[in-house]
Amino acid sequence: PGSTTTGDRIRSILLDPTLGSMGVRTELLLYLAARAQLVEERIRPALAAGEDVVSDRFLTATVAYQGYGGGLDPAWIWRVGRDAVGGPDPDLCVLLDLDVETARTRIPGTPDRMEAKDGAFHERVREGFRTIAEHGPLRCVLVSATGTPEEVAGRVWREVSRVL
Repeated sequence: PGSTTTGDRIRSILLDPTLGSMGVRTELLLYLAARAQLVEERIRPALAAGEDVVSDRFLTATVAYQGYGGGLDPAWIWRVGRDAVGGPDPDLCVLLDLDVETARTRIPGTPDRMEAKDGAFHERVREGFRTIAEHGPLRCVLVSATGTPEEVAGRVWREVSRVL
């Protein structure tokens, strides 16, 4: 969450490592609130103006983290999330895939509250993203995030350029 004043405030709550434990339903509702604000304030106006929109993490991340990682029913999150956020669905969702241990080495500084969750949680999230790519309701592609930033960007661009 972020990119709006409301979303930034919600993000600070969600990622605050001093808060410790937070119920997974609470996380879900906060993420959905931030995403709904982003759609209303930024995404819809940009699409109405004929612009392309690129978003870092959206409903797929909510399903992966609070569903597969947190134990809530992914199908229920898709339904509730689509209603709460109010669309639109993306033309393409690019899911970057990287093993958990390598991903942890790429975290700069002190991990936030979500990054600090244990490896088993992050393995479930990764498998959730892989399941979404294979069976999810959105057009998603799984792209390997191994290699240099330039190599990963090249893989992502190949997928995105097919849609543009």
